[in-house]
Amino acid sequence: MGPGGSLRRRSTTRAVLTVALVGASLLAAVPAAATNRGPAPSTSSGAKDTSIPQTPIVYPTDAVRSTASVDPTVTFSDLDASDGWAKEAIRWVAATNAWMRDYAANDDGTYPFRPDRIETRKQLARSVVEAFAPDEAPDASIVFPDLDASSAWYRYAAVAVKHGWIGTENGGAFAPDEGVTMAMLHRALVLALGLKPAVKALNRLHTHAGQTFQLPRNFGTTLLGMRLYLRYNAPSGSESMDVAPLDLMSRAQVAYSLWRATTQPSYAVPDLLAQYDGMELPRLSDRMMKVVQWGVRYDGYPYVWGGEWGFSSPEPPALGGQPRSGFDCSGFSWWLLRADDGAWDVAPPRPYGGWSLPQRTSADMAKMTTTKVRFDDLRPGDLMFYDGDSDGTVDHVDTYIGHGYSLDSSSTPGGVTIMWVGDGWYRDHFKFGRRILPG
Repeated sequence: MGPGGSLRRRSTTRAVLTVALVGASLLAAVPAAATNRGPAPSTSSGAKDTSIPQTPIVYPTDAVRSTASVDPTVTFSDLDASDGWAKEAIRWVAATNAWMRDYAANDDGTYPFRPDRIETRKQLARSVVEAFAPDEAPDASIVFPDLDASSAWYRYAAVAVKHGWIGTENGGAFAPDEGVTMAMLHRALVLALGLKPAVKALNRLHTHAGQTFQLPRNFGTTLLGMRLYLRYNAPSGSESMDVAPLDLMSRAQVAYSLWRATTQPSYAVPDLLAQYDGMELPRLSDRMMKVVQWGVRYDGYPYVWGGEWGFSSPEPPALGGQPRSGFDCSGFSWWLLRADDGAWDVAPPRPYGGWSLPQRTSADMAKMTTTKVRFDDLRPGDLMFYDGDSDGTVDHVDTYIGHGYSLDSSSTPGGVTIMWVGDGWYRDHFKFGRRILPG
């Protein structure tokens, strides 16, 4: 194999994952102002540049649930057509189970869910603890300056902090009424699912030569949450509903993520542990170190069809003016590798100039390949092309970084991750690579 190093084959043995799902009956009416709803979404994917299959939702038959939480008569008074994308999730987390049944019933027996309200840290603590550690008592040595032990919320906060699912703020405060970001949510759910070894490996991302990277906060849990499909990927035309790691999460978004976390197929967690625990990249050249460093900054950014822009400032109208920062697969490859051309300029702040890559779509990039690179001959910086639906046309691309990993943005995890491509779907549908970096 080339300078990318040998491919370290990962085991994908599928073991049984038992998720304890126990409901709760605590009701807390906490008034707040609702936020504006986004556009009514479609349930179809916004992806048009990839055919990566979605992992099916499998309700675990070995789940443990309290009979008190199972209440098929629970209905909600404030859900409408714009919440269609989240209704099944809301029923699972607040009707079948009471994890997010946070508000007292109305006089007519219906419940408000308040889907557009921003979820608070105390509500997240309650829902995650009730789902994953419902019977655990708090450690009395854990104290918060802003949450008294006599509060009904204290047990949930203390248990969540003990496990590291939720971190404390300055001075050890819990900040119970502050909003939950996507990164916070992914951290809580990924760690509750038992992925801590893979999180540690990702947070210590390094090369065989000991080269290290400056990583965003909660890098590992954000990435693994994407791989578990915890974030709702809004369809094309509704990208304003997409969220990035630092965006605040509505209760509908949190319900969707908690639903996904507690209905994972039994092989999901073992597969991710096999793919990322002990992860190491090969020794990288100075220029590839810069490419990877630039790429990992965008961990968790949403998949946006036609997206090629990662700055918080709007994309120039001449380039399409996409509604928010985010990438499709070929747009992310552009972001990583394409040289400035006077209109599309990202360097600086990108710390390198880039290379010639004028084609915009994965299919066009593949068509312009003069020398096709075999999988075993891939080097860090090579483009990787895939034919997802086996129709003879390339429909996905990502950027190889060595040892069986790529920097990838696809519609299935819903955005940017470091993807394991050594086996499974990616290896099966790989067609050929294209060398972009000279030498």
